Amino acid sequence: MLPSGPEAPSAARRFVVDLLAQQAPDLDEETRDAVRLVVSELVTNSYRYGTEPGDSVLVEVVAAADVVLIEVHDPQRRRPQYKPESQERQRGRGLFILDALAVRWDVDDRLFGKVVWAEVAR
Repeated sequence: MLPSGPEAPSAARRFVVDLLAQQAPDLDEETRDAVRLVVSELVTNSYRYGTEPGDSVLVEVVAAADVVLIEVHDPQRRRPQYKPESQERQRGRGLFILDALAVRWDVDDRLFGKVVWAEVAR
């Protein structure tokens, strides 16, 4: 569990680095970087669009034999949306990054909120 806010993505990146060192020490650097970036993008979307002040997000990462599963839970049912392309805007590319790095991803509703999950191939 991480407190929602601008510091959440960096805390999630630190968490996933430590977790993967324990769960998957043989994971290649390219996959490790992809997982770290996917976690960062999902947590950023979650704190910006899926939480209110005082909320938390739950980050779960499981290194399976063929994929690394990433789940980010938040208390809002609002689903992630693609932003139109823009040369002026500095943000709004997270789902495009997710498309490029994950073999698949989706959103599941929960009793209180949602979980956005992604799988990164090992």
